[in-house]
Amino acid sequence: MKRPLLPGSPLSTPRSISSHTMFSTKLRPLQGCALYTHAGRGSVSHQCSRLPTWSTRRFASNLNKSPFTRPQSILAKQRLNRPVSPHLTIYQPQITWVVSIATRITGVALSGGLYLYATAYLLSPGVTGWNIGSESLVNAFGSLSPVSQFALKFAVALPFSFHSFNGIRHLIWDTGSMMTNQQVARSGWTVVGASVVAAFMLALWRPSGADRAVQ
Repeated sequence: MKRPLLPGSPLSTPRSISSHTMFSTKLRPLQGCALYTHAGRGSVSHQCSRLPTWSTRRFASNLNKSPFTRPQSILAKQRLNRPVSPHLTIYQPQITWVVSIATRITGVALSGGLYLYATAYLLSPGVTGWNIGSESLVNAFGSLSPVSQFALKFAVALPFSFHSFNGIRHLIWDTGSMMTNQQVARSGWTVVGASVVAAFMLALWRPSGADRAVQ
């Protein structure tokens, strides 16, 4: 009994598939040689036989490839016409977010004004040459007309009153109270009204002896 010992495997050839490529495969006989061993003996003999092999034909496409170019200019013009989101102008004003934004604005204005005055006071009069001490400020304020004094005092008192009252409102929320939508809206309007009344009263208030201090 003979067993074939094939030095190579001619029965199959590697195939690869790429785009725009077709393969045609057929089986045809081919004259080949193989090694045989005799059973029971260690001798090896050569014998040629007709072995089946695979042959392939490849057909390549002759289509011309055109490079793909994106219309970047058209896309850029389209992006300019897109709306910006979120857009505050499309929302109906509500007391909740108006008061929330006003709290941050008044806080920045009060703290920023204090820091600016403190820095300017430290730099004067040796660096800047300004005289912004308390006596100079009182004399400058006393030289204004009563209407100007009221407007200046109201402009300073309104953010201070609003930030103070709304801070109390936030402290009440920390206790878990007044958290419904109706209560939040009602407390917001209460803060606005109380702030205007308090700022008006502070602008009208004039301490005793203020005229003597100015003189």
